[in-house]
Amino acid sequence: MAITYSISDLAREFDLTTRAMRFYEDMGLLQPERSGPGGRSRVYSGRDRTRLKLTLRAKRLGLSLTEAKDIIDMYDSPRDTGPQLRKFLAVIAEHQKQLEAQMTDLQANLDELKEHQREARALLAKTRDKAVSKATASKGKAKDAG
Repeated sequence: MAITYSISDLAREFDLTTRAMRFYEDMGLLQPERSGPGGRSRVYSGRDRTRLKLTLRAKRLGLSLTEAKDIIDMYDSPRDTGPQLRKFLAVIAEHQKQLEAQMTDLQANLDELKEHQREARALLAKTRDKAVSKATASKGKAKDAG
């Protein structure tokens, strides 16, 4: 007999809410069997568990759920894996390009922040120097008057 899982089993294993599990089901990523009165209980197969694991891996890589579903669905078909692998490579290459562009933008933002920090520290140092000069001048005047 094949191993099956309840919604709470998989939710606990993958640290998800049951609501997230139902959302993945609505997206067509999971297709549990229904059992019990009125088919209210979901029974997940090993295939569903694998699809969930692949979905979460795709999310960690930054793929959309639609992209994840397209790729995962391709592996369900018994055809040649060449087209599936080419599709997968195309999707992750596009995603890599987006991440590299974001990284370039983030580096530019960090460089700008560092420049603002340098400017603010320089202004702070000038302000401190002026305050020290005034304090020294005031002490000198007080000595001369005394």
